[in-house]
Amino acid sequence: MYRIFTVLILFFALFCAAGIVLAQDEVSEKFYELTLEKIFLNPEFTHKGSGVNSLMQSMKDGIHYSAIDEGMNLNIYDYETGNKINTILSGDDFLAAAGKSEAEISSYYFSPDETKILISTDAEKVYRYSTISNFYVWDIAEKKLTFLTSNGKARRAEFSPDSRMVCLVRANNIFIIDIEEGTETQVTKDGEKNKIINGIADWVCEEELGISKAFDWSPDASRLAYMRFDESKVKEYDLTFYGELYPELFKYKYPKAGEDISVVTVHIYDVAEKKTVRVDAGPNPDQYIARIKFTREPNILSVTRLNRLQNKLDILFADAVTGASRVILTEENKYYISESYDLTFLKDNSFLRLSDKDGYAHIYHHSADGREISQVTKGEWEVASLKGVDEEKKLVYYISHEISPLNKDIYCINLDGTGKKRISERPGSSNAEFSKGFKYYILSNNQANIPPYYELRRGDGSLVKVMQDNLGLRDKMKDYNFTKKEFFKFNTSQDVELNGYMIKPPDFDEAKKYPVLMYVYAGPGSQSVTDSWGGNDYIWYQLLCKNGYIVACVDGRGTGARGSEFEKQVYRRMGELELKDQIEGAKYLGSLPYIDAGRIGIWGWSFGGYMSTLCITAGADYSENKSSPEFISGSGQVFKTAVAVAPVTSFRYYDNIYTERYLGLPKDNPVGYDSNSSVAHASNPVGYDSNSSVAHASELKGKLLIVHGATDDNVHLQNTMEFVNALVKANKQFEMQIYTNRNHNISGGNTRYHLYKRITDFILKNL
Repeated sequence: MYRIFTVLILFFALFCAAGIVLAQDEVSEKFYELTLEKIFLNPEFTHKGSGVNSLMQSMKDGIHYSAIDEGMNLNIYDYETGNKINTILSGDDFLAAAGKSEAEISSYYFSPDETKILISTDAEKVYRYSTISNFYVWDIAEKKLTFLTSNGKARRAEFSPDSRMVCLVRANNIFIIDIEEGTETQVTKDGEKNKIINGIADWVCEEELGISKAFDWSPDASRLAYMRFDESKVKEYDLTFYGELYPELFKYKYPKAGEDISVVTVHIYDVAEKKTVRVDAGPNPDQYIARIKFTREPNILSVTRLNRLQNKLDILFADAVTGASRVILTEENKYYISESYDLTFLKDNSFLRLSDKDGYAHIYHHSADGREISQVTKGEWEVASLKGVDEEKKLVYYISHEISPLNKDIYCINLDGTGKKRISERPGSSNAEFSKGFKYYILSNNQANIPPYYELRRGDGSLVKVMQDNLGLRDKMKDYNFTKKEFFKFNTSQDVELNGYMIKPPDFDEAKKYPVLMYVYAGPGSQSVTDSWGGNDYIWYQLLCKNGYIVACVDGRGTGARGSEFEKQVYRRMGELELKDQIEGAKYLGSLPYIDAGRIGIWGWSFGGYMSTLCITAGADYSENKSSPEFISGSGQVFKTAVAVAPVTSFRYYDNIYTERYLGLPKDNPVGYDSNSSVAHASNPVGYDSNSSVAHASELKGKLLIVHGATDDNVHLQNTMEFVNALVKANKQFEMQIYTNRNHNISGGNTRYHLYKRITDFILKNL
C-alpha cells in the first residue's frame, strides 16, 4: 500500500511538473522574448514620427510646408491634404550643381521672400550642439547654386531680412556675403581659436545659456549686431582622442566654478557705412550677456544682461547708431533667475517674457519702455514654454503644467489674460508646432505607457487627420507583455509630498519580495517623474522587470514644475536635500510589503551620476550624527548597488555658469561645494577650512559601477579619475567602464548596446 501511494505521489508530481512546463511553453509562445539586442543593437521599439521629414518648415502663406524626401528632393506640400504641390529643388540638380556624387542636407532655410534657399551639408560636430558645415544658396527661379564656404566651413549662416545677403561665421570671424553682387565683406578680423570668438558663443554659454548664434540682423537689414567673446583668460582643458600612432590632443576653453570667464562685448555693424559701434553693456566685465535681439524698431537693440551670480537680470535697449543704452527692466531674485531669457516682440515694440517672480513661471506683457502691462497667465502652476503670439487675433499660445506637474498641455489665451482655453485633449504630455500665421498646427502627445501620437489640426482646433498613432508599437508592447508605469505620492519624514513612479514585473505577486532599481536625475528644475514616453530607457526597464525587478523613480526637492520655492530651496546646498529625498524614497519603497528593503539599487547619468555616487557613499550611513540637522536618523545602508554614468563628483570641477547659479562662488560657499562632494580637495581658498572637506568616497558601502566617456567635454573624465583616486586611497573596491573617444552622450556605433549590457550584467549580478 505504501509503495502504491508513493508511486501515485511521484506520478502526480511528474504530472504537475509537466503541467508547469506546458504552462511555461504557453507563456513563451504567447509573449516574445525581450533582449538588449532588440532594444539597442537592432532596435525594434523605436517609435515613428509624424510622418513628415524632421526638416519640415512652414511656408509663409501658412497653408503649405516644405520637406525633403528620401531622394533628397525639396518638395512643397499642402497642409490640408498632405499632397505634394511641386518640387522646388531636386536632389540630382543640387548634386550636379555642387559637383558632388553624394551629400546629406543637414538643414535648409528659405529666404524671407522665399526666392532662395540656404542649404548646409557635410556637418561636423564642434561641441554637443553646434556644428560646422558647408553652405550653399540656391536661387529657385534661376536654378543657380552659389557656394558660400569655399574658404572653409562655417559655424552659422543666416539670410538678411531683405533676402539679399547671408551672414556667416568662419574661423571665429563674421562675414557678410552679398548674393546678388557676389561679394564678401569681412566684418571682424580678430577672431582666433581659444582667444576671440565673434558671432557665436563660447562653450559654456552654448551649454548653459542656450546660445549658439550670437548675432542678429536689424529688421531692415541695415545693421548686424553681434557678441564678441574674449576667452583669452579662460583656462584650457585637454581632451585626448585615440586612434592614431600618436593620440590627438584637443584643447578648448572651459571655465570651472570660480575661474575667469569670457569677457563679452556687444557690437553693431552698419552694412552700408561698414562701420562698427560698441554697445554700452555696463562697466562690469564679470557678467553674462544672455541674449541680443533687435526689437521691431531697426535702430533699437535689446540686450539681456545677467550678473555673474545670476540673481539679477537687466534688459537694456541700445541705440544702434551710437551704442548708448538704457536699462528698461530689472528683475532680482533672492536665489537665482531661472533660465527664461527670450523676448517676443510685438508690432508696437511691446514684448512678452517668462518670469517666476510671483513664485511660479508665468507670461508677462511689457510695454516698449519696460513697464508691466499685464500678467498674462496666473495661478499656482507653471508655464513650461511660450509657443508664439497670433498678433492678428491677439492670442498667446503656451504649454503649461496647470493640470499637474506631471503633465504638459497646450493652451491659448487672450493677450490681456482673458479667455484661457486648453487646446490639447489627451492626458500626458502635449506639444504643438504651428504654421506661419497659426493656420495649422501639428499636435503631438505621448504618455508614460503610450508612445507618441501626432495629429494635424486647423487653427480653430478642428481635426484634419491623424498623422501617426504608433499602433504598431503599441501592439508590439502587448506582444512582449509590457507592464505599466504607475504613479504614486508619499510624504517624507518632514511631511514633504513627493511624486514617484514604479514599474512592476509582469507576473507581479504581492506576496513576494522584489528588488528595486531606482533611477535618479534630480538636477535643479529637472523632472523625471512625468506622464511622458520614456523611449529606450522605458523599454530597458521592461527587460529588468521581466527579470524580476521593480523599477522606480522619485522626484525630490529641487526638481521643477512645482513653483520656485520647491525648486530653489536647494540653493547654496546642492546635493543635500536631493540626497535626503532619494533616501526617503528608498525607505518608503522598502516599507512596502512586496519590496526587499535590503536589495535597493540606484542609477543615474550626469547629475544623476552625481546623485548615485552620493547615495552609495554619503547616503550609506545617513544618520543624525552628520553635520546637517536634516539627515535621517538610523538609515543604515540604504542602497546595495549604484551605477554612476558620467558623474560629477565635485562641483568644483564643473562649469561656472551652471554651478555658480546654484551654489554661488566657491570662495563664498566652500561648505556648500564640499560637504556634498565625493572627493576631498587639497586647495585651500581664502576663507575655506580644509577640515570641512569630506571625502565621501571613504564611506562607500555596496557595489559600485562607474562609467564615463573619455572625451566628455561636459562632465570631464577628471571627475571619475579623482573619485577613483579617493576610492583607492580609502581601500574601497569598485568597477569601472571607460569609453574611448566618447562624449557625454556615450553613443555611436554599438556603444549604447555595449553600455547597457555592461550595466544590465552588473545589476543582475549585484542587486
